[in-house]
Amino acid sequence: MNVDRVDRALIAELSKDARLSIRTLAERVHISRTAAHKRVQNLIANGVITGFSAHVDRKSIGLNVTALVIVTIGDASFPGMAAALAELPFVESVLAVSGDIDFVVTVSAPDHEKLSAVILQQIHEMPGVIATRSHLVLDERAGNAPGALPDTWQL
Repeated sequence: MNVDRVDRALIAELSKDARLSIRTLAERVHISRTAAHKRVQNLIANGVITGFSAHVDRKSIGLNVTALVIVTIGDASFPGMAAALAELPFVESVLAVSGDIDFVVTVSAPDHEKLSAVILQQIHEMPGVIATRSHLVLDERAGNAPGALPDTWQL
């Protein structure tokens, strides 16, 4: 699918606030409501927009500690290991990465005890895992969502 300037503007607005009405979205992008609706539906149908979500403050729901867990695997299958990691409790994301490590796993838990249990008793003990390293998150700042700055895209 060819994503043009108008599509990028729609994506940018939805990246900032996914709850915008089609009317507001059309006004902000300076197109008709019909065109905005059609374009958003097209972006969804073509897999450009893969979903809409809410950003949740972890601490407000009792997830008080977050860590990035670096995972190195041996002969295990990448897709199988990624799927197994993603199924563990408190795992938010699993990123397969290049370099001397294989995955970066974001884990948020209510306390250090539960975080340690996930890392030491579940991730570290998984068949195929060679090593783990954990880094506690001390502070977090949101960056720009994909598409939030349409003028910077080089297509």
